[in-house]
Amino acid sequence: MTAAAAGQGTAEDAPAAWGERLACAYREIGARTMRELPIYHDALTVEAVGFTCFQGRTIGIVITPWFMNVVTPVEQGIAGSSVTIALPAGAFAFTIGDIAGIRGIASCSLFSPMFEFEDMAAARTAAEAAMATLMTAPDDAAPPARKTERAIDRRAFLRGTLAESRP
Repeated sequence: MTAAAAGQGTAEDAPAAWGERLACAYREIGARTMRELPIYHDALTVEAVGFTCFQGRTIGIVITPWFMNVVTPVEQGIAGSSVTIALPAGAFAFTIGDIAGIRGIASCSLFSPMFEFEDMAAARTAAEAAMATLMTAPDDAAPPARKTERAIDRRAFLRGTLAESRP
């Protein structure tokens, strides 16, 4: 019997399992406190998308009826502070938070509110595309010294309009 069949899981299962635990926590938050707010999009549900391990870090996207965030666990940090996390697509600012039942998390907002998505299929497609983009290094082979320190606009990132103008 394999470890996965015995219910122990494998190293590859760990990111997906963490993502699902986080999604469960957000489902509870949605039912308890968010459902009656005007930013709650009834056509959507909570789902963990694309959770993977990158350089020892679990990372993925959580879709809720009120936001879509890139999330990763953090061991330390003050809630509300930010941390920069380097991914293949670049360095991104994440905000540290605390979710009951989950240790600290760092989140980078992609969308909020979620009314531009007609249904869960559209939200899931956007999340999958965002995850693929985050995990892909730019084609630009510029040396590291040329990287800028400016913040990346999330919406421009998702629309693919981040390319720098070059003479």
